[in-house]
Amino acid sequence: MTIHPAGLWGLENKLVLVTGAAGGIGLALVKALAREGARVLATDLDIAAIPPNDAIIPRSLDVSNTADVEALVDEVEETLGPIDSGVSLAGALATGLVTETTDDDWRRVFAVNTDGVFHLSRALARRMVKRRTGNIVTVSSNAAGVPRHAMAAYAASKAAATMFTRSLGLELAPHGIRCNIVAPGSTLTPMQTGMWSDADGAKAVIAGSAQTFKAGIPLGKLATPEDVADAVLFLLSDRASHITMADIYVDGGATLRG
Repeated sequence: MTIHPAGLWGLENKLVLVTGAAGGIGLALVKALAREGARVLATDLDIAAIPPNDAIIPRSLDVSNTADVEALVDEVEETLGPIDSGVSLAGALATGLVTETTDDDWRRVFAVNTDGVFHLSRALARRMVKRRTGNIVTVSSNAAGVPRHAMAAYAASKAAATMFTRSLGLELAPHGIRCNIVAPGSTLTPMQTGMWSDADGAKAVIAGSAQTFKAGIPLGKLATPEDVADAVLFLLSDRASHITMADIYVDGGATLRG
């Protein structure tokens, strides 16, 4: 794991709302933001894994519930001040063939991966437009850009979230608000390892699978949560001040695109 010197990204005293903050990538991002001097509202359904301190404020949140999202954003802006940036990281996974996917599986995945992004982004956009400043990042997936065997619901939900975020970026650009996407590939998180059937899971992912038409990883390694968090940090920073509607793939070249 690489830890960069504090102050690298110019995020000191910024207020950042992160969903899915208890997951592998989410927790890495929350800790990185705190090291950079940001104030982080770290939200998830279960916040037990999030370490509270002066910089990190854990709050329970169901992103699929629009009323809960609006209420939390209102409360935060009233008590902590304007939210400078929002990062949608909350995610749900369903695997299996389309013929075996239930209505409940489909709705559950879209409720988090797509509706959740819409709920948070809309809530933030309504307030950021008035201030003519802000930053929104959606953590999607490289599955949004390539077909995936037995992952249709997940891939479709991420594709929808990706295009929503780019379209939102087009609407908000005249107001000085940037909207970008980070699309991770296979990353060492519980979501990834939960799909492995044995101890050789990492090797199989890196090698790829001709049977399921899945390319391997040219760099020969899985991403770490910190790899993805660094890409988000960059997009949140002033160093990316002229970047909006971008879709940055962090997948070691697995999708053979940038």
